[in-house]
Amino acid sequence: MSEMQKKASLARSVSKPRGAARSAQPAASSLFTVLHIDDDPNDTELLRAATRRADAHLDLQNVEDGEQAMAYLNGVAPYADRVRYPLPALILLDLKMPRATGFELLKWIRKHPEIGAVPVVILSGSELHEDIRQAYAFGANSYLIKPLGFEALVDLVKDVKSVWLAQHSSNSTSAAPLC
Repeated sequence: MSEMQKKASLARSVSKPRGAARSAQPAASSLFTVLHIDDDPNDTELLRAATRRADAHLDLQNVEDGEQAMAYLNGVAPYADRVRYPLPALILLDLKMPRATGFELLKWIRKHPEIGAVPVVILSGSELHEDIRQAYAFGANSYLIKPLGFEALVDLVKDVKSVWLAQHSSNSTSAAPLC
């Protein structure tokens, strides 16, 4: 078992990373944009705090439901300004949300060529095997269970950055879009 797998296991994750993908993240950017799609403002604030504690240097954008996520990813108002709302290098997606479930949004993302290759990591409180199976069937790159403690969330943020955004850092001098 690799060191990452041990850490992920400690964070109560069910993770099967599936290949890194290309995104529209600009090479000159010093921050990687992560789109967090979750309707619980407490989860959003905890993730922001964990990101700061992890010293992860991420531009964490948050939307609260599937409709807002589609607007953000399509670049329509109020998310039309791509400097302020850049396309993400990674999407963290909750499953249980109003207006559109995480499953519906995941299927929608995978049908759009301009964003379909962006890695999507499910970050859910659900440990149901059917939810996990369905998430992978619809194209999730990984499935992580929301950890119970704050330090476990900090570790999860570090792990997510090292697994899903490490290739960006190693290629940051490239003029082409990063992986």
